[in-house]
Amino acid sequence: MADVNPQTQDHVPFEEQGLRGRLSRYRELRLTQEELAVVLLTPVMLFLLAVSFYPIIDTFWASFHTGYVIQLPTQTTEFVGLENYARLFSSGSFWNALGVTLFYTFVSVPIELVFGLGLALLLQKDFKGRYFAQVAILFPWALPTVINAKIWAWMLNPNYGVISDILVRIGILGEPFAFLSNPDIALYSMTSITIWKTSSFMALIMLAGLSSIPDHLYESARMDGASRWRQFRDITLPLLKPTILVALIFRTLPAFQAFGLPFGLTGGGPGEATTTLVLYTQQAAYNNPGPTNGGFALGSAAATVITLIALVIALVYVGTLYEPEVR
Repeated sequence: MADVNPQTQDHVPFEEQGLRGRLSRYRELRLTQEELAVVLLTPVMLFLLAVSFYPIIDTFWASFHTGYVIQLPTQTTEFVGLENYARLFSSGSFWNALGVTLFYTFVSVPIELVFGLGLALLLQKDFKGRYFAQVAILFPWALPTVINAKIWAWMLNPNYGVISDILVRIGILGEPFAFLSNPDIALYSMTSITIWKTSSFMALIMLAGLSSIPDHLYESARMDGASRWRQFRDITLPLLKPTILVALIFRTLPAFQAFGLPFGLTGGGPGEATTTLVLYTQQAAYNNPGPTNGGFALGSAAATVITLIALVIALVYVGTLYEPEVR
């Protein structure tokens, strides 16, 4: 086992600092904290380079070229500059997908945050069956997205779906309604489903943040006569800012890159009413490749745009909510 004794790791004798000394220490597995950190982080960084950074760089490269994904000796790629981006930005389908994605993301995530915080505040209370309730609310989030999409597709079906049947029986609807076949309602239906599914995930993160707030702060506030609302405004919310930042990033980025729910629920339809950016990218890249795989190049350009927008969103969140002094 590597020797990283804190009493000696930062004070390596002078004779062991040269090349021979280092080699001798390495043979005996005597490492400083910095050297141990390098050893432990190197496999992780290599893994990230292989499965994350390389595909991103390769996609960025492909967005400036046209050609085949896997090259044969008789096939070549051609550098086309910004041509793929020009095609992308002149596509009405791209702008529609961007609008759908922005609506889906920035409507669902704030509602999920509010519902999640409310659930967390309730689950923080000491009541009978509290731990069962904490486990139960995680079921929608734990359910695989595609399975969740299929279940809701069946429930919202106008012919045999339970939702239309209940609404007709209680008099809200006069006849069964096709929630997912109506272009004016389908996006709202999909957004409602993701709110139902992931509010529990927000609640889990918020509950962890609430548990880290010291009780004596609330006791002092109560002794000073602070109301529950003032305790929430002046203690809970400020100390939850780091947790809210994590929750927003963890939900906004997956929501902005949504694929499984629209694919399994509506396939992007009716028409393009629920086609998100990632679903549009998949369709552009693989459904109509063309003789020189121009579709893949277009999809690569779209994927690059998605990555850049997601990066901007994350930077805005960090710049707005990150406060190093909050602990």
